[in-house]
Amino acid sequence: MEGVTHQQNILSEDRGAVRLLTLNRPQVRNAMSLPLMRELRARLEEARADAHVRAVVLTGAGQAFCAGLDMEELRAMSGRSAEEHRADSEVFRSLLETLYLFPKPTVAAVNGHAVAGGAGLAAVCDLTLMSAGAKMGFTEAKIGFVAALVTVFMVRLVGEKHARDLLLTGRLVGADEANRIGLVNEVAPPEGVLERALERAHELTRSAPSSLSLTKAMIAAAPSLGVHEGMRYAADLNALARAGSELREGVAAFLEKRDAAWVAALPASPASGEKA
Repeated sequence: MEGVTHQQNILSEDRGAVRLLTLNRPQVRNAMSLPLMRELRARLEEARADAHVRAVVLTGAGQAFCAGLDMEELRAMSGRSAEEHRADSEVFRSLLETLYLFPKPTVAAVNGHAVAGGAGLAAVCDLTLMSAGAKMGFTEAKIGFVAALVTVFMVRLVGEKHARDLLLTGRLVGADEANRIGLVNEVAPPEGVLERALERAHELTRSAPSSLSLTKAMIAAAPSLGVHEGMRYAADLNALARAGSELREGVAAFLEKRDAAWVAALPASPASGEKA
């Protein structure tokens, strides 16, 4: 194994140009504590800054992907102030936003059940691969909680009708249904879901890093932009790509029938990308 680094809550391992991050609290089905969420975001920021990392795969240790927020922390919430509640919420908000807007491709390998916030983590990755034996669900309403942060993404990802079904009922769905409604991209055998996710991540590393980053920025911005505003933003991204070194290298590699030698430098998006 290449460069394995053990952290208390996250395992980080490089598989070539792919950084594998593993939620590492198997004794509680990888439930998200505040330290785990902070550490995961820190590991993502490290992957963002590392030019050798071209994609990230997220999975869980043991039999589960992630059981959602740690129930012991939820139990302790009753004694916190409004300011403390807001600060705790900001930790999860920042993590989801970091994953969704991450400039490099992200792939979730849902190796086991993904519930509540854990399902949210899996869903906001660019590609989500799910074990045939796993289930996903947003169960917050069943315990008096609200999946407010996840809802922002769920309406984008599966549409309002499916989002209402999943979020209001809190029901768990199997891999085939999750795939049918667009919650996940692919179903894989339980013993092969991680390897398949790594394979998909390596496929993504063959494309130009800046092209992937700009495409992700466009996808994130598009739902909130009107047609005219969206087309102007798209033209800005198009012009940025036309002027970039990646296009010159990509065209040259195609004509010379060779692999492109990408330089993993991520360009700044046009100012209107702030709307993402």
